[in-house]
Amino acid sequence: MARRAPRPEAGANLPPLRAPKLLDQLRERIRYLHYSRRTEQAYVHWCRAFIRFHGLRHPADMGAAEVEAFLQWLAAERNVAASTHNQALSALLFLYIKVLELDLPWLVNIGRPTVRRRLPVVLAPDEVAAVLSGLEGEHRLLARLLYGTGLRLQEALQLRVKDVDFDHQALIVRGGKGDKDRVVMLPAALQAGLRAQLANGHAVWAADAAAGQGGVELPHALERKYPRAGHAWSWFWVFPQGHHSTDPRSGVVRRHHLYDQTFQRAFKRAVAAAGITKPATPHTLRHCFATHLLQGGYDIRTVQELLGHSDVATTMIYTHVLKLGGGAVRSPLDALGIPGG
Repeated sequence: MARRAPRPEAGANLPPLRAPKLLDQLRERIRYLHYSRRTEQAYVHWCRAFIRFHGLRHPADMGAAEVEAFLQWLAAERNVAASTHNQALSALLFLYIKVLELDLPWLVNIGRPTVRRRLPVVLAPDEVAAVLSGLEGEHRLLARLLYGTGLRLQEALQLRVKDVDFDHQALIVRGGKGDKDRVVMLPAALQAGLRAQLANGHAVWAADAAAGQGGVELPHALERKYPRAGHAWSWFWVFPQGHHSTDPRSGVVRRHHLYDQTFQRAFKRAVAAAGITKPATPHTLRHCFATHLLQGGYDIRTVQELLGHSDVATTMIYTHVLKLGGGAVRSPLDALGIPGG
């Protein structure tokens, strides 16, 4: 799921749109308001789906009945989760209020389904070890990084050379969820692997520079402010992709970081090879990091800071996981002492 953007508000002073087509106007407004790239992809997807659902009619010619019919179809026919339903509604709110600039009380008042908090999937330490053993090369290093630091997958993939501080045994997470920075520890067990990864990356960076193909994407307007910064080794990716690719926004051909789908497929194969039936994903390693720290006696505020949660209530979900299994209430069946198969 894409990161949920702030709910649009009517009456904001926005500049006139320049793009002639509706979906391009949607992209223009999203970028003006600095929403994430994943939010842009999600909002464009849902607005396109809404338009196609109603036979390519323009949203300005539709109203509450059409919006409710689309959302009802998502819930009843597509059986989407409540979070997906909310995301589609947020996209339509943004389209009508921020792009079409229509102040429609009926749209704001459309009910949102309640998102139920689910217990996260958590692997036991021996299961984590089995999955890590099933990975190779930089995929194994990346998985160890996720479990050892609690980073989200995108946060790890977007690490740059300058964000690795061996002297202070720390990693700097730049622009994490909610566009927040934070510092996490750099495990001693990862330092040798990261140094080797950086050495391989330096060879890739040097080859790009020699071929005149150097340069990586920089955040926001830094590329205009510091035109040569993207070619500097300090800004290079810790996990660079093996080939160049075209930036979907600018059309510039340059070196991207490792694709998340590539790692996700490798992780899925490792989980299957380990014989684990739990629905584990790379994000499960973040859940394991938090749960195993709490099991090790660390206080919840420390774990909250390492995970980058704004509210400790979000971190509290892991205390529910701790109440399960061997450390929880003893079943009365065990107290009977009756042997059985």
